[in-house]
Amino acid sequence: MERYKLIKEVGDGTFGSVWRAINKQSGEVVAIKKMKKKYYSWEECVNLREVKSLRRMNHPNIVRLKEVIRENDILYFVFEYMEYNLYQLIKDREKLFSEAEIRNWCFQLFQGLAYLHQRGYFHRDLKPENLLVTKHLIKIADFGLAREINSQPPYTEYVSTRWYRAPEVLLQSYLYSSKVDMWAMGAIMAELFTLRPLFPGTSEADEIYKICNIIGSPTKDSWADGLNLASAINYQFPQSVGVHLSALIPSASEDAVNLVKLLCSWDPSKRPTAGEALQHPFFQSCFYVPPTLRSRAPVTRTPPSAGTKVALEQQSARRQPASLPNSKVTHGFLSSKLNASLSSGVQRKLDLVNQDASRNEKSLKSASKQQKYRPPGRKSPMVINKARSTRGVSDAADKFASMSIGSHRQIGAQPKPPPMKAGVQWSGESGDMFLRQTHQFQPGRSYTRKVAG
Repeated sequence: MERYKLIKEVGDGTFGSVWRAINKQSGEVVAIKKMKKKYYSWEECVNLREVKSLRRMNHPNIVRLKEVIRENDILYFVFEYMEYNLYQLIKDREKLFSEAEIRNWCFQLFQGLAYLHQRGYFHRDLKPENLLVTKHLIKIADFGLAREINSQPPYTEYVSTRWYRAPEVLLQSYLYSSKVDMWAMGAIMAELFTLRPLFPGTSEADEIYKICNIIGSPTKDSWADGLNLASAINYQFPQSVGVHLSALIPSASEDAVNLVKLLCSWDPSKRPTAGEALQHPFFQSCFYVPPTLRSRAPVTRTPPSAGTKVALEQQSARRQPASLPNSKVTHGFLSSKLNASLSSGVQRKLDLVNQDASRNEKSLKSASKQQKYRPPGRKSPMVINKARSTRGVSDAADKFASMSIGSHRQIGAQPKPPPMKAGVQWSGESGDMFLRQTHQFQPGRSYTRKVAG
């Protein structure tokens, strides 16, 4: 810790305090989280959920853990520094946020959550205090309660701040999923529009009561599992028909209200995933590049061996018996181009071959002009040789355009996957992204999605 100078305490939580600090060597401003609990071994530190989860995360909308320090049995986390948290911006705000600002923030958060869930984790403690903001950039922070999706239940009953806690957790369910994060996002999104919490319950019972008053009481059709959870703890839902969210969020558009309604569904299976939320019409003006359409790293090709060079030359000569032997100039051109391609291990582009072919034709024309002119006949040897030479160059160019050196596969335009539309989700299986049809959003009108690719 001697490399850092603590400047000011900027936050204090249940598990530790956060300080603004500066790196004495580089001058970089960082945020240092000092844990209140004592840690007497390094293994105990490394096995913390926050450390295990953040070590696997690398996303622009997830706060970056730069360093972990254990000194005198005190544990320090060194994070990148962000200026504010979302709660501070909401609390100090005098006028409402514009829908464009809310759309920008939520779009980034859903991208971060999609990455988090695809990596096998869910946050479990999403709230405005844990969302850090610097200018127009927002990041998800505080992974102290993060849990692996594939971990074995039962899960902890208390997971998040009550106002953003999903109803299945309020009913003491030990089997919940990443959909608890989607419920929290619906509550946060509504709060950004009104600057007031959507479900400000004073207790677990009062929280469920306020949820029922807004979205209506659950039924067997809307959430049969919830009724079973309630009966298991001898709880009876208050009967309420709810209200229209548009009346509670008058500044929100129809698409925004529709997304909040979907996110705050009783049944977790009816809430959209983060990937599906990104395809909602509310974000139709945002430019989202799905992982399946993102550019892949270029493949490096190794030069072929000497034996492969000879085989390729012989194969090329066998394929063009009519053009290559009849023209010394063409044969020399092809040999030099082939050797250059083989030595570099990179396929020559068609335009380069055509360019050199045109130069070769010019040299043939200039050579013919220097000789004494004789009117050629229709079957003159010069006309035949010149036609053969030109045909050989064009044939060679076509062969080179379709030939790949080193891989023996034709290089062409890779087929692009179809554009993603609203109602299509992407999910992570075996480390990759695949598209599959899911439930359709019904925003009331259709949009064309702007998807790269």
